[in-house]
Amino acid sequence: MVSRSRLKSVLTGLALYAMAAALIGYFGVNAYTGKYGLNAQQELDQEIIALTSELARLKQERAEGEQRVSLLRSDRVDPDMLDERARYQLDYVNPHDLVRIKPN
Repeated sequence: MVSRSRLKSVLTGLALYAMAAALIGYFGVNAYTGKYGLNAQQELDQEIIALTSELARLKQERAEGEQRVSLLRSDRVDPDMLDERARYQLDYVNPHDLVRIKPN
């Protein structure tokens, strides 16, 4: 009987150590590969860089569009911009213009 209780206490201790090791391993793996882990942080950093560059491109595009719109304001109309828009709207081409057709 004495040997069984000793074996039982040893197995209980080993089981506790195994459960603790499994729990630590679980949290360790999740700290590395989980939703908010180290890999996710690196991916988020790369996404931040990509979105920052896209934001800069879109700001530049918007500034160019605002500049073109400002040329068409009724208080001061740029003749070249007005001519370009009229030709585009009416599909008019000057005989001296070079036309390049882009395939869709």
